[in-house]
Amino acid sequence: MEIRIGIRENQRDLSFETNLSSAQVSTLISTAFASKQELVFFEDDKGTTILVPTASIAYVEIGAEQSRRVGFIA
Repeated sequence: MEIRIGIRENQRDLSFETNLSSAQVSTLISTAFASKQELVFFEDDKGTTILVPTASIAYVEIGAEQSRRVGFIA
């Protein structure tokens, strides 16, 4: 699933693929805001850890959970 995170005062968003479900991502983000954590930790589908300062998050867009299509579409 694709996650896009808007960073305040930055024109480009942070975009990556993860193996987490949308519920897991939502819980991760809401827990970070509720407990006032300084950083949110994400892991992409390649195993890379991404740290995002909670105070800098403008928005989070969680992609739909669907399998990718393979091949040509007629």
